[in-house]
Amino acid sequence: MFLVINIIGLLVFLGIAYIFSRSRKDIHWSSVGILVVINLILAWFFIYFPYGKNAVEGLANGISWVIDSAHNGTKAAFPSFVNREDMDMAISALFPILLVVPLFDILMYFNILPKLMGGIGWLLAKITRQPKFESFFGVEMMFLGNTEALAVSNEQLKRMKETRVLTVAMMAMSSVSGAIVGAYVTMVPGDLVLTAIPLNIINALIVTAILNPVTLEEKEDVIYSIENEEVERQPFFSFLGDSVLGAGKLILIIIAFLISFVALSDLLDRVIQLLTGLVANGLGFEKGFGLDQILGVFMYPFALLLGLPWDEAWMVAQQMAKKIVTNEFVVMQEVKDVIDSYSPHRKAVLTTFLISFANFSTIGMIVGTLKGIVDKKASDFIAKYVPMLLLSGILVSLMTAGFVGLFAW
Repeated sequence: MFLVINIIGLLVFLGIAYIFSRSRKDIHWSSVGILVVINLILAWFFIYFPYGKNAVEGLANGISWVIDSAHNGTKAAFPSFVNREDMDMAISALFPILLVVPLFDILMYFNILPKLMGGIGWLLAKITRQPKFESFFGVEMMFLGNTEALAVSNEQLKRMKETRVLTVAMMAMSSVSGAIVGAYVTMVPGDLVLTAIPLNIINALIVTAILNPVTLEEKEDVIYSIENEEVERQPFFSFLGDSVLGAGKLILIIIAFLISFVALSDLLDRVIQLLTGLVANGLGFEKGFGLDQILGVFMYPFALLLGLPWDEAWMVAQQMAKKIVTNEFVVMQEVKDVIDSYSPHRKAVLTTFLISFANFSTIGMIVGTLKGIVDKKASDFIAKYVPMLLLSGILVSLMTAGFVGLFAW
C-alpha cells in the first residue's frame, strides 16, 4: 500500500508543478517523460548496484581535493579560521569561490571549459531534449554547488534571456556543494547522499521544464565561449586579476544577502512564536508554536505522499520544515545519532530530502549572486519569482525522496 502511495505522491508533485507553471501550453511532455525514466533508472541503479555510487563518490572526492587547496589558501591568511571539523559556512562554502572562480575562468580563457561544456551539453540535450547550457549547468552544480556554478557561468548568464536565467535560478535551489559532501556523509548515510546528488539534477530539469517551460530558437541554444569575437581578449594576468577581484566581490554580496534573509526569517519566527504564545497562554497552554511547526503542518501531506506511516510522516514533516526554514545541517545534527535506527524507507526519504540547499537562506544567496552578475532588468525579473524558486527547490527535494523511496523498503 505504501508503495502505491509513493507512486501517487510522485504524480502529485508533478501535478503541483503543472498547476503553478508559467506557461502550461509550452510544456514539452515528451522531454519530461524522458527525464522521469532516466531518474527511475538512476534511482534503481544507485541503490542496488555499488558501481554508480563509487563513481559519484570518486568525483565528489576529486572536488573535495580541489577544495582542500582553497582551504589551504584561506589558512595562509587566516589560520585560525580553518578547522576542518568546525568551519563556519562562509569559510567552508563561500571562501572556496576565490579558487573555483579563477580556476574555471582560466579554463574558459583557454577555451577548454567551453568545449567540455559543449560536449556534455550536447549529449545531455540530445538525451533529455533540454537546452545545452541548462543541461550542462545541472552537471556543473552536481560538483560545484549553486553559487559557484552561477559564478563560473557569469558570462553565459549575462547573455541569456531573463526567462532562462529564471530557470537557472530555480535549478540552483536544488544543488549541494562538493565541498561539503564530506560533512554530510559523517552525519547521514553516505550512499544515500551520493544517490541524491545526481537525482536532484535530473529532477531540477523536470521541475523547471514544467514550472518555467522555455522554447529556444536554434541560434539561442549555444554555450558562450570566451573567444567570442564580440569580446576583446585581455592579457592573461589582467584577466586573472579581474577574476579574483570579481570572486571577492561576489562573496561579499552573497554573505550580505545570506545574513539579511536568515535574520528576516528568524524575526518572522520570533513574531509568530510571540503571537501564538499569547494566544496559547490565554487558552491555558504552555507555549505557542513557530514557523517550523506551521510549515510542518503544511509538509505533513507531502510526507504521507512519500509512503510514510502516519506517525513517521509527522516527525519527518517537521524535520523537512525545519530544513526549509533553517538548513540541512540543523536537521542532520539532530538525527545523526538515531538515523540508522529508522526504517529503511524513512531513512532513505529523509536523507535524500535533506541533500539540497532548498531553504530560505539559499534564496538570498542565489538572488545576491545573480544581482552581481546580470543586469537590473533580469535581476528584478528573478526577484518577482522568489516564491517559485522556493517551490522549485522543495518539489525537487520531494521528488528525489520519492524516486529513492520507490526502491528503499
